Amino acid sequence: MSILDRYDRDGVAHLTMMTPKTLNVLSDEMISALQSQFDALQSDDDIRAVILSAQGSAFCAGHDLKQISEHRQSEDQGASYFSDLFKRCAKMMTSITDLPQPLIAQVQGVATAAGCQLVASCDIVIASTAAKFGVNGVNIGLFCSTPAVALSRTISRKHAFEMLTTGCFIDAHRAEALGLVNRVVQPEQLAEETLDIASTVAGKLASAVTVGKQAFYQQLSLSVEEAYSYSSDIMKRNMMNQDTEEGIAAFLEKRPPNW
Repeated sequence: MSILDRYDRDGVAHLTMMTPKTLNVLSDEMISALQSQFDALQSDDDIRAVILSAQGSAFCAGHDLKQISEHRQSEDQGASYFSDLFKRCAKMMTSITDLPQPLIAQVQGVATAAGCQLVASCDIVIASTAAKFGVNGVNIGLFCSTPAVALSRTISRKHAFEMLTTGCFIDAHRAEALGLVNRVVQPEQLAEETLDIASTVAGKLASAVTVGKQAFYQQLSLSVEEAYSYSSDIMKRNMMNQDTEEGIAAFLEKRPPNW
């Protein structure tokens, strides 16, 4: 049985983490499975949006502490293993930003430590009222330094630091207020709401969304002046796209675009 299921429908790829007994931890195997799918999606022109969900009561409980504990027992190999682990995990997380398609997290339960990092790395997050979020490694003496990278770039520094140093969980509504979550819905509405957003995104001009996603993240690292210069060039190239010309014509003629 696969630990990560995928099926495609109407331009949307559905990825589901399927290890509920271990709370969908980011084991070596799960990181590899996610990376493999993200790599495949890079060149999949038929997919215009991606949904990431999970089975069971937890969305993702972070790194696999059993695997970590096993490698800690080896002084010779432990350090090199952890260096490689966090390198692989960071690559997987940044692959989400690098995807040409927007990735929407469908969070039904707990997302903690690297699981919260995974949520923070996604482009859009829809959460159930049953979801909870935390970076609670500090509770076992392990500060969530790598989850802090994604978290501190998603919510304000002070709120991120509070979560990191207290190890306390926040509920879905608090996560929405802080900007970690886009929408909070009842559990029975979660799948429908997530699919509705994914389908809306999938219905847009794929080339425009792809270019726009890349530009969105790129301009965040620039000064305001540099960001305007960069995004103006992106807009110019987008404007010269023939499909964009069709979109403008369709709007003026009050008809659906023929993409």
